[in-house]
Amino acid sequence: MMAVLGFVAVLALVTGLIHLYLWKRLVRDTTTPGRWRRVGAITAVVLAVLVPVTLAGTQAGLYWLAWPGYLWLALMFYLLVVLVVLEVPMLVARLVLRRRVVAAEPTTAAPEPVLVGAAGPTDPPAAGAVAAPDHDPSRRLLLARGAAIFAGLTATGITGYGVRTALGPPQLDRVRIPLAKLPRSMDGLRIATVSDIHLGPLRGRAHTERIVAAINRLDADIVAVVGDLVDGSVAELGSAAAPLRDLRSRYGSFFVTGNHEYYSGVEEWVQEVDRLGLRVLQNRRQEIQARGGVLDLAGVNDLSGAGTGLAAGPDFAAALGDRDPSRPVVLLAHQPVAAKEAARYGVDLQLSGHTHGGQMVPFNLAVRLEQPVVSGLGEVDGTKVYVTNGAGFWGPPVRVGAEPQISLVELRSA
Repeated sequence: MMAVLGFVAVLALVTGLIHLYLWKRLVRDTTTPGRWRRVGAITAVVLAVLVPVTLAGTQAGLYWLAWPGYLWLALMFYLLVVLVVLEVPMLVARLVLRRRVVAAEPTTAAPEPVLVGAAGPTDPPAAGAVAAPDHDPSRRLLLARGAAIFAGLTATGITGYGVRTALGPPQLDRVRIPLAKLPRSMDGLRIATVSDIHLGPLRGRAHTERIVAAINRLDADIVAVVGDLVDGSVAELGSAAAPLRDLRSRYGSFFVTGNHEYYSGVEEWVQEVDRLGLRVLQNRRQEIQARGGVLDLAGVNDLSGAGTGLAAGPDFAAALGDRDPSRPVVLLAHQPVAAKEAARYGVDLQLSGHTHGGQMVPFNLAVRLEQPVVSGLGEVDGTKVYVTNGAGFWGPPVRVGAEPQISLVELRSA
């Protein structure tokens, strides 16, 4: 909970600064002093407060805040992106406008000498004298309003598309991954992989049922759920997670914790998931005997578990140490960055989630600063890492450039 409150505080500061910028570009620059500017300022303050209040409120069970708060968070993000992109062309347009206004101003001849007597100047100021130019404020106002309308329409369109994508069915990603140690008899072993289901304020039982039905249609050998199943307690979301008991696979369904489990009562959820028939791999491995061959399937707790006092953090030695190095090993770890440690233990393949594929372009660029692989297949220090986009979403019910996903990983013998 303290981690969540700290995040809320940082988010409040950041969103406050963003709303100050949005107020300047969408309110101050597009209105003249008066009633509408005051209304715009009040609206900006209310919306700035709405974002952190939504995050804190949904943690406290005020789920009615989720739709307005999270939708505005997405719209705010894309307003910011579009307006920042427009800064350069707007600057150019203002410079061109200023030059045209200055060029159109009449030039004045050199002033005539003025005779000054005892009573003062004998001639009044020239009738055609021109005051300092204001560079045509009406045109600048029109330019600012045009940019604001463009930004508003663009951000609304992108957000609407993102909502439709996020609430739609998960797409299937099929990927073939060769493993040098995989016995020829196990060639074609299939692991249905899903992450970041994020049951919570905006997704419930129907979401789980749709995911379970999609996985069961794959007729996979193994099912791997790699973290961030929930955003709430067992009491709140136990019934929403219940359809997981219907998952079907030849050699078992497995689960590892994600960072959001540590915000939602990790110990209770480990027990609940185990009760639903998924084997929770908490820093341990499971021998998979299939088709006359053997594969080690290992799992580690999420990195965020370290130091929380709620459950043990990742223990790679416990999960991967003292094993037969001739066997192939597949590691389930929520965050792709865990591969940096996993590679030291000779892991052949790591299956991860966490990134949501970036969820909202161009946010994927920021995710890349923290995680070595954002989406799809990559490699970290010789260990192959496959990252699925996740079947749900966190925060805004919006996905742009990263569709919700269930992945079918087919292992091939090299």
